[in-house]
Amino acid sequence: QRTYIVIDLKSFYASVECVERGLDSMTARLVVADPERTEKTICLSISPAMKRLGIHNRCRVFEIPKSVDYIMAQPRMQLYIDYAAGIYGIYLKYISKEDIHVYSIDECFMDVTNYLPLYHMTARELGQTIMADIFREYGIRATCGVGTNLYLAKIALDITAKHSPDFMDEETFQRTLWDHKPLTDFWRIGRGIAAKLEKYGIHTAGDIARTDEDFLYKLFGVDAELLIDHAWGRETATIAAIKSYKARTNCLTSGQVLGCDYSFEDAKLIVKEMMDLLCLEMVEKNLVSDSVTLQVGYSRQLAVESSRGTASLDAETNADIILVPAVSALFERIANPNLAIHRLNISVNHVIEEEYRQYSMFTDVQELERNRKLQTAMLDIKKKFGKNAILKGINLQETSTMQERNQQIGGHKSGIYKDGGNKSKECGKEREGAEHKAGGKRDGR
Repeated sequence: QRTYIVIDLKSFYASVECVERGLDSMTARLVVADPERTEKTICLSISPAMKRLGIHNRCRVFEIPKSVDYIMAQPRMQLYIDYAAGIYGIYLKYISKEDIHVYSIDECFMDVTNYLPLYHMTARELGQTIMADIFREYGIRATCGVGTNLYLAKIALDITAKHSPDFMDEETFQRTLWDHKPLTDFWRIGRGIAAKLEKYGIHTAGDIARTDEDFLYKLFGVDAELLIDHAWGRETATIAAIKSYKARTNCLTSGQVLGCDYSFEDAKLIVKEMMDLLCLEMVEKNLVSDSVTLQVGYSRQLAVESSRGTASLDAETNADIILVPAVSALFERIANPNLAIHRLNISVNHVIEEEYRQYSMFTDVQELERNRKLQTAMLDIKKKFGKNAILKGINLQETSTMQERNQQIGGHKSGIYKDGGNKSKECGKEREGAEHKAGGKRDGR
């Protein structure tokens, strides 16, 4: 029997912003959201004090009651990454990296089985020691879940962390949580799965465990296996298995939700920019591909399914002079020119290491080599002087989003700007800050 702990950094982005301002995250009313966007923008994180007012996490700005006085902090993604890296360093003081699985920027699993005799501690005591170290070094509060497998540790964190006296095992799970509602409290059960189960009178984990397995396989296919195992509190995956896993195929992806609805021609420009960035990423990682998939999503106001298509190439490449025209032609083939476009996703499929690529008989090798030198030079300049230090002509057009995206991490502002850049296309009414709220404060630090 193994013992796992999972540590979650409470309201991580909001807590970091509170620490940076010398505020107590438990009492300060703070939300992390971009004040330059409209009031429909999502709050990336809200402080515990906001949650105690009944405001739910990941809410939109306009959903916060006008009477609430709070600070709006602009996202600083690079700062959060720096904090997370420092906190990971604290984990390494106690646990080897081979026994750590970083699940997200604010959540981490650890196999502590072999460490408990070394430290003469229980799993809970070790978790509390690590959390105290995090708070002492960074001022960030955390919660901890303990279980005999990864799933039960996660459940102990999400549902019973405040009440469980020791740790969660299968017997405890079945005894205490088989009747727990709602089902959506359980890891990997979203509203769609819960609604599908409720149609057949299945409302709890115990109901799932008692349901005929063949029926569940008919409903969910192979995904039923995970649903059934979790209903019994079982999880066969280990951190060692996660570390040793290798995917059969690899891909690189890029997605963008546009600030507003774009026309056919404007969206094609964005597709070219996205493909251009993916080409540079492949060059940097010494990868090539012979296939690109594009998905085009239309305006939310239209009840229209997304368009999707794939372009296959004669040989593997990472050259922008080949891939950008290919994805542009694919866009013209699959996108509806009469509909407003709001979402774009590109996937470069079956990527392999560059040394394994093969040229076709019709490849102009010298031209590709010249293009490769140009791409490498662009990468060197961007690394030294900033991503916006060198741009192409299309990146200077009004509807371009390249310069703004170059200053973002994960679609949000990095907080570190080494170079200037144009604003993305303004849509409809002007972007609104936080001033419109009753008593609201705007803090763009």
